Amino acid sequence: MTDFKYFFGRIMLILMVLVLGACDFSASQEDVLVPKPLFRDPVYDGTADPVVVFNREAEEWFMFYTNRRAKDTTLNGFEWVHGTRIGIAASKDGVNWTYRDTADIDYRLKDYTHWAPEVIEHEGLYHMYLTYVPGIFQDWRHPRDILHLTSTNLINWEFQSKLELASDRVIDACVFQLPDGSWRLWYNNERAGKAMFYADSPDLFQWTDKGRVSIDRARGGEGPKVFEWKGQYWMITDVWSGLAVYKSDDLLDWKHLPGNLLEAPGTGEDDQVMGGHADVVINNDRAFLYYFTHPGRRDGTDPHDLFEQRRSSLQVVELFFEDGRLVCDRDQPLWMRLHQPE
Repeated sequence: MTDFKYFFGRIMLILMVLVLGACDFSASQEDVLVPKPLFRDPVYDGTADPVVVFNREAEEWFMFYTNRRAKDTTLNGFEWVHGTRIGIAASKDGVNWTYRDTADIDYRLKDYTHWAPEVIEHEGLYHMYLTYVPGIFQDWRHPRDILHLTSTNLINWEFQSKLELASDRVIDACVFQLPDGSWRLWYNNERAGKAMFYADSPDLFQWTDKGRVSIDRARGGEGPKVFEWKGQYWMITDVWSGLAVYKSDDLLDWKHLPGNLLEAPGTGEDDQVMGGHADVVINNDRAFLYYFTHPGRRDGTDPHDLFEQRRSSLQVVELFFEDGRLVCDRDQPLWMRLHQPE
């Protein structure tokens, strides 16, 4: 009986080793549990409009974001969403973020405002397409332009041009390379009922406006994000009731898909409200949606508490491709790690 138990135990041990050896646990061993919230700005506590890009020189991820002065409750009207530079946080894994600095942009008039950066890397040079507001205002009725800047280190940015687009009130650029090697920029034209417009460029420097985007459902929105995943082109826009999703075969004509992402509140800390203006990072064929929330804008909070109404936090959730659509579950624990891109 003793010999049987011994040999049976040895056989089970060998089988276990063989099974474990056949499995690939490398991804799960490296993944990190994502905290909620993902990040809060330590200076103003007003993070919004994130974009994530890999810094090849530093070998870490940089997250650029609009920073709003939520902590200053003495400001009138919408002055609190004006008057700041773009914030930067850094991370080795895309999960644990540390405040780094503000972007040093050499285009600053008196009382300037920087919003909603788009940052990409091409052939060793970083490009930023930045919404620039020439002042600090109490309302939204003022000019805004999209600027093109370049950098070699993601910190110091050199002004290249102000893009000539469809109007004097344009915001929220998104840039994507077309199959022929040229480039397309999508943006929000506030003079046209906040409709999506686009422009094309052969080289990221010279741009030609092409007018309104062809979408089968006429609806305003902002913060467009275009990406390719699962053999399909996708566009996500912030429609103030979560994120609308569109798909396209040619990057020209877009079909709206029912069901907004992040429209229903979550249950996690600072995540119990709808999600807004997002970025998508495709990494090892997984898609991660970085977005922001206004945690204080929910039932049961004091509407007169200006700090709680104004402060904002960053979150991240994984996207999944199911039945031809994009879906996500912000309440499921997320284990992830962004790996260095090729």
